[in-house]
Amino acid sequence: MPKQNKKRKLGQIIGYLLDILLTLVSVIIIIGIYYIIQIKVLNRDFADMFGYTFFEVATGSMANTIEIGDVVIVKLTKEVNENDIIVYKDEDNFVTHRLILKDGEKLIAKGDANNSEDKPIKQEQILGQVIYTIPKIGIWRKVFTSPEILILIIIVIILLGITSAYASKTEEKNNE
Repeated sequence: MPKQNKKRKLGQIIGYLLDILLTLVSVIIIIGIYYIIQIKVLNRDFADMFGYTFFEVATGSMANTIEIGDVVIVKLTKEVNENDIIVYKDEDNFVTHRLILKDGEKLIAKGDANNSEDKPIKQEQILGQVIYTIPKIGIWRKVFTSPEILILIIIVIILLGITSAYASKTEEKNNE
């Protein structure tokens, strides 16, 4: 009897883990579809997700504060203050730098790791304020979008599903 209980508990644990994994993957897929629709279909420069957006940092201009490969979550707002880390649009690029001077119409930003200030920007160029940084997520995105890793993840999910189904069938046979 204790052996059957262990198998049943293992089956339940695997079932719960699969449910959590399926929910997580579903949420990520929904966010991805929403993002793709805004960028590709609506031809926007960035995705507006309920007043927030996110960017992967591509340069080291904010090193020691924000590193290459970090993802910044940005609150879409024009209301920023000196010393805020902001994202602004400079021609076709989005720049993540610290606002070091706000004097009326004069706005100056500078990367923490840069020796010189950026050229002055206008209020309308500001996209928003960085509210959170997720370290090194860009590296994980690259890892999990590689075909080899995706195939491995799919195989593991299938094997977990088969194991869960086998454990359930074995439990049913033992209960008969």
